[in-house]
Amino acid sequence: MSISTLSPRRISACNRFARKPLLTLFFLLSALAFSCAWAQSTWPDKPVRLIVPYPVGGSTDVLARMMADYFSNTLGQPFIVENRAGANGNIGAAFVAKAAADGYTLLLSTTGPLSLNKLVYTNTPFDPVRDFAPILLVAQAPLVLVAHPSVPIATMDQFIATVMHAPGKYTYATAGKGSMGHMAGEMIQVQTGTKILHVPYKGSTPAMNDLIAGVVDFSIDLVPTYLTQIQSGKARAIASLGETRDPSLPDTPTLREAGIPTSATGWIGLAGPAGLPAGIIDTLNGQGNKFLNSQDARSRLDKIGLRPLGGDAAQFGQFILAELAKWQTVARNLSSTINK
Repeated sequence: MSISTLSPRRISACNRFARKPLLTLFFLLSALAFSCAWAQSTWPDKPVRLIVPYPVGGSTDVLARMMADYFSNTLGQPFIVENRAGANGNIGAAFVAKAAADGYTLLLSTTGPLSLNKLVYTNTPFDPVRDFAPILLVAQAPLVLVAHPSVPIATMDQFIATVMHAPGKYTYATAGKGSMGHMAGEMIQVQTGTKILHVPYKGSTPAMNDLIAGVVDFSIDLVPTYLTQIQSGKARAIASLGETRDPSLPDTPTLREAGIPTSATGWIGLAGPAGLPAGIIDTLNGQGNKFLNSQDARSRLDKIGLRPLGGDAAQFGQFILAELAKWQTVARNLSSTINK
């Protein structure tokens, strides 16, 4: 029997039967959309964890506590900084990558977990593009090469002359294998013909502590990590790795001034798990930009050697892609050394 031979009553019944699944699907989708919108509009309604994948006391940790205080005051719920250090930031970053994308677990991290680690570690447990939702590019700072005061070296010329004639005698500390400090250290050795022993630590703070204690001779890390120690005479700045001299260290020449074509600038960004709702991203981005534009924040960041950045989430996403492309060749050339 074709449908054309059905009675009007049966056709009406068939139409009603066919419409029921469509109506059910419509109501389900409407309910889901309402639920998502409601969840975003009420966020946050409980404490938010801000994961820092490094030990307490480093520049990222200090910045995280500033931002957590600001968000707590402006968004009405506690933002709690939680340090999950290890594996050059991979442990804390992996924790966030696996967290629910509900806005209650966020990541404040440096260049490593959000770009470099994918290039230099063979088994990184996450992908910075696939597994994170970029929120805000927060701040940047160049790296700096520092020495313990007992080391009789004050300039790059002295560094090259001294280290070149004693290959393997001197040591330099970084925040870990594959960190930007490590990559910069390997590049400096290649370009100067020197050989210096790398000593990786689980974060900037323990590396800094051993540099100050004289356990290691040199260290390479972000300017904010060593700024106070340089100012107090506990560490000596040899060279800045920025494109230009850093305002926090105006008397410290760059590597380029010494004829070494290397520069390395680290950055800090805010991200969440992939799938984070757009409304939550927009809220955090907006509040983060307000924080960075406040005179109080700018003054406090300047004191620790960080330069505020800001911008929208899409710009941060494009920046991460650009960083991956920028460091790919360098990482490939150094991967055998880094993964030893």
